[in-house]
Amino acid sequence: MSLAHFRTLGRSGLVVSPLALGAMTFGPGEWNADDATSRAIFDAYREAGGNFVDTADIYSGGGSERLVGQFIADSKARDEIVLATKFAFNGSTSPLTATRASGGNPNAGGAGAKNMHRALDASLKRLGTDYIDLYWMHIWDGVTPIEEIVQTLGDMVRAGKIRYFGLSDMPAWLAMKAATIANERRVPGPIAMQLEYSLVARDVESEHFPAAHEGGMGIMPWSPLAGGFLSGKYRRNDTGGTGRLSGANPFGNSKFVDRNWDILDVVKTVAAELDRPVAQVALAWTLARPGVASMLVGARTVSQLENNLAATGIELSVDQMKRLNDASAPVPSFSSSLASPFIRRMVFGGHTVAGWGE
Repeated sequence: MSLAHFRTLGRSGLVVSPLALGAMTFGPGEWNADDATSRAIFDAYREAGGNFVDTADIYSGGGSERLVGQFIADSKARDEIVLATKFAFNGSTSPLTATRASGGNPNAGGAGAKNMHRALDASLKRLGTDYIDLYWMHIWDGVTPIEEIVQTLGDMVRAGKIRYFGLSDMPAWLAMKAATIANERRVPGPIAMQLEYSLVARDVESEHFPAAHEGGMGIMPWSPLAGGFLSGKYRRNDTGGTGRLSGANPFGNSKFVDRNWDILDVVKTVAAELDRPVAQVALAWTLARPGVASMLVGARTVSQLENNLAATGIELSVDQMKRLNDASAPVPSFSSSLASPFIRRMVFGGHTVAGWGE
């Protein structure tokens, strides 16, 4: 597999690389690359055959979008690149502390039509383009009706300002309702879900994955290395140290639990068998999961990016996949138990019945 082995995103004609370049590390920030390094990362991704670049209006206060727009313009490859960005977070709010700056405007965030149009116009200006290929709702605000969201995003598609849209970090029922409304009204609907998904974050499999399959949406994992935990650089007995999971970060210390360390031990065993870095094995597992269309990978250095991209060359054996699956199997939930083979055999009189797509 390589970045040039393209896939379609969901039930759409949008052709994307299996690994998307996440540009959250572009622009000012404690854990970010400087401008020259960001440019080198972008160039290395393009030279490897990648065509899918993902950013957001909130990243570096808009700095990421400005750099991405500049890099695309300089490359003169706008038609070749699938450009994605996001809206919803309020620019006056810290993503780590959720504290409101003085005088924060509530209509400068969320999924309402007023903010959506404001955010899109601002992103287009920063990116220096007249259209976005894939526009993500970064997170559901919990209050805007899905009918308004589908209507507004559909209007943007029809106006030519965006080509497609997707939903990130939302309840599975909301995504399924959006897909249903769009289908019934014969209007543009979501083509993808962007979710945290990795060997240590598989809870979305019970609800989001079936909803994505039924609604024609591709799964696009973010943080497939769990904020760096699955890179193998942390140790079970570490009490501090450096890295993205040290100090202020969106995950806190939530990844440092016994279950995750046990999963990491199995990843390390498989990595040793393949003589490949631990991070590459973790990425290869995620990319091989059913329903995953493309996966976000970020980097602060070119070597880090190249190491991540090399994961496309790994083919895990059936036995290796089984060991990784078994070690990381999510804790059973009510919804997942309803789809268990045991329940299905009870329903069908002891017979094994495969459903569509299985």
